[in-house]
Amino acid sequence: QAQLVESGGGLVQAGGSLRLSCVASGRTLSRYAMGWFRQAPGKEREFVAIIRWSSTDYSDSVKGRFTISRDNAKNTVYLQMNSLKPEDTAVYYCALYAGGTYYQTASYNYWGQGTQVTVSS
Repeated sequence: QAQLVESGGGLVQAGGSLRLSCVASGRTLSRYAMGWFRQAPGKEREFVAIIRWSSTDYSDSVKGRFTISRDNAKNTVYLQMNSLKPEDTAVYYCALYAGGTYYQTASYNYWGQGTQVTVSS
């Protein structure tokens, strides 16, 4: 069993920055691709970013503003979020990629509990 714990969320003004962290136990993250998703109230959970062994992908809505990275020594994946917008407000989840289409939630088999990000205008 893998356990993922996110942290780093909070309230920030538009244009500000936050860095989310996802710490894993029960799995060595360096062996896996990891993703970040988000879910706003009343909306479906949507893909944000994925980091593989040597590549990354981002949703069009965050490309150029968000950066996903990992620290294998700390078994941690990060999501640096810059130039935040009110529409980035959501609960952010990290997840362990199990295979399949990378931007679909069904392709991930372990999820964290989420961390709230609120961007005020």
